[in-house]
Amino acid sequence: MVLRVVGAGFGRTGTTSLKAALEQLGFSPCYHMMELVKNPTHGRLWAQAHREGKVDWDELFERYQATLDWPACNFWRELSAYYPRSKVILSVRDPERWFASIHNTIYRFSAAQLRSSDPAIQKQGQRAFEFVWDGIFGGRMDDKVHVLRVFREHNEEVQRTIPPERLLVFEPEQGWPALCGFLGVPIPETPFPHTNTTEEFRQAFERRKAQASADRA
Repeated sequence: MVLRVVGAGFGRTGTTSLKAALEQLGFSPCYHMMELVKNPTHGRLWAQAHREGKVDWDELFERYQATLDWPACNFWRELSAYYPRSKVILSVRDPERWFASIHNTIYRFSAAQLRSSDPAIQKQGQRAFEFVWDGIFGGRMDDKVHVLRVFREHNEEVQRTIPPERLLVFEPEQGWPALCGFLGVPIPETPFPHTNTTEEFRQAFERRKAQASADRA
């Protein structure tokens, strides 16, 4: 299977909602960070990609038609070149709200994974730090100015590099018209999906913590 959509936007820019939307439109399945949990062997492939700058993309994405979120967005340039007929979606968000969101959700969750007594969960946290928090932000997640500069420069680089006719800069508030117009597909009659808000993520995080405590009891 060949990727038809390459997601270039960082995590917490509405990628979970966009994943649901793309899959509803037939670009299914869509590769998202959560796929690493479903496919433990993929961690090795992503580690190879980050350390060596290359991997067998066809092996990694053999079942997928689209990508979004980390770690795939770290390779937007490579993927858009390897799949030249793909379209690129840069999901974006207000930088201040994005910074608050990652600290209240996935960064906090990754740090908690590192403290887990379960080696498998620890490994997931280590991967997150290797691929994102250390690999992209240089381990400076408490330096707001630095993190926001990386965020803005990433978005600017994508927009400078990808031809306008191949790129959609997208916010979930734009909904179906912008997305479907870009992809050339009919607009569904159902509302555009809005999932995985900060509060929903935090509630799920607390449930995981409670379950982990119960398992250790």
